[in-house]
Amino acid sequence: MLHEARLLDDGKFDDWLALFTAEAWYWVPSEPDQADPVETVSLIYDDRRLLETRVRRLASPRMYSQEPRSRTSRIVGGVTIEESAANSCAVRSKFMMIEYRREQQRIFGGTALHGLVQAGGRIMIAWKRVDLVNCDAPLDGITIPF
Repeated sequence: MLHEARLLDDGKFDDWLALFTAEAWYWVPSEPDQADPVETVSLIYDDRRLLETRVRRLASPRMYSQEPRSRTSRIVGGVTIEESAANSCAVRSKFMMIEYRREQQRIFGGTALHGLVQAGGRIMIAWKRVDLVNCDAPLDGITIPF
């Protein structure tokens, strides 16, 4: 999680994407304790293909919602292993992300859950769920991953 946060803060979105497996998904629910990403609208629910599209957009000079580019700083703490198996585990952490753009600062905080797997001698992200503290509040466009 710390490596992932650093890649995101450094704007290394291709390297961030490389952390995910081919079947990975990334989910940001729109309600507290949301149980399903399909039955209820989510803030973000991307499979690997949509994650690739998101990263391509972030790299595009024509992404006007990121002109000028956001500067971010993430703090990750309270990391615990929730479940573990032979080649996988579920990890919970608390995070705070500060985003600064156009003389405005936004703060996001919440809980991140990662499904990690060992594949090809690497630890990769099979799935990621981000539960924002204010997930049900009005939120301006979210373009930078958490």
